[in-house]
Amino acid sequence: MEKVYLDNAATTRVDERVIEVMVDCMRNNYGNPSSVHSFGRDARRLVENARAQVAKLLNAETSEIFFTGGGTEGDNLGIKGVMAANEKKGRHIISTPIEHHAVLHSLDYLLKTGCEITMLPVDEYGMVNPEDLRSAIRTDTVLVSIMFANNEVGTVQPVNEIGKICRERGVYFHTDAVQAVGNMPIDVKALNIDLLPLSGHKFNAAKGIGALYVRKGVRILPVQHGGSHERNLRAGTENVPGIVGLGQAAVIAQAEMSEKVERLTNLRDKLISGIIDGIPNVKLNGHPIQRLPGNVNFSFRFIEGESLLLNLDLKGIAATSGSACTSGTLDPSHVLLAMGMSHEVAHGSLRMTIGKYNVERDIEYCLEVLPEIVLRLRRMSPLYEGI
Repeated sequence: MEKVYLDNAATTRVDERVIEVMVDCMRNNYGNPSSVHSFGRDARRLVENARAQVAKLLNAETSEIFFTGGGTEGDNLGIKGVMAANEKKGRHIISTPIEHHAVLHSLDYLLKTGCEITMLPVDEYGMVNPEDLRSAIRTDTVLVSIMFANNEVGTVQPVNEIGKICRERGVYFHTDAVQAVGNMPIDVKALNIDLLPLSGHKFNAAKGIGALYVRKGVRILPVQHGGSHERNLRAGTENVPGIVGLGQAAVIAQAEMSEKVERLTNLRDKLISGIIDGIPNVKLNGHPIQRLPGNVNFSFRFIEGESLLLNLDLKGIAATSGSACTSGTLDPSHVLLAMGMSHEVAHGSLRMTIGKYNVERDIEYCLEVLPEIVLRLRRMSPLYEGI
């Protein structure tokens, strides 16, 4: 039986070149980067080199990169930290209902502290209308938090227009780019982005390491306390091996970006067209063009996504029915519901995400086994009409 990993939006295999630099760091550069002795200074040099590498990937200044424990921490720090530092201006935030739960739960917390949240609607593709944003901004609006690309359906938002509107109106623009960084080119300066979290394990670095881009001049306060690490914004001894690995992954991602985007887009489109041509009563979720290179998300009528997942797993194919953070629940995707999908159709969703280590045979194998699985499950469903 073939083994195919199509869950790269959940996490990715660590690049061997990343592993090499991390292992070397653990063996030879184990000093605390806050220590003043030579071991500490050597570790500090590695940290600062990685900071520059991550900054270059985003076209940011080195001083604008702060290392975190991952995307969730970056979202929490960016959103809560900015609101805490700008209470005198206002307590109004604008976001969308399709955000990752790291954003949504941070907003829930701020709501309880007296902040006011405006949720912008999205269309059937999960896309925000920039004019809705323009109309929603008030004099007391401090922050706009709209994700760069959706983790479930892959829709890439009109970030350029959103950034322009925010800059014109003098509000901060936070964009959760965890799925986008390393998978498509991003220029934080050109896009007028003020805060951008990223996570290493989404582009072939290790788990437990990430970064937050904070544009110079943005007023932000720490949300965890205990030390002066990361220039007083993120307390805690730096994860030097993780940071070194993240820097290496950034270098690799930048060098291989064009080839990766082209190859993943071709594999994505082959999988999408194969499913549409080979299986009736399916719906592609997300924008057909403005989507992440490796994202494929479909709804299959008359069956449930959980059954589809289990049967694919028996065939050696790893996928998911939604985001990894909620795939263990029976609730339909909040993203699909926000896009106007019924509970019944949303329950039949399947997300397959392609990464740098997937090859054409993986797609071919998936297209060989998926139609027969869908047909078998539909025949067992009382809703199936044999169409």
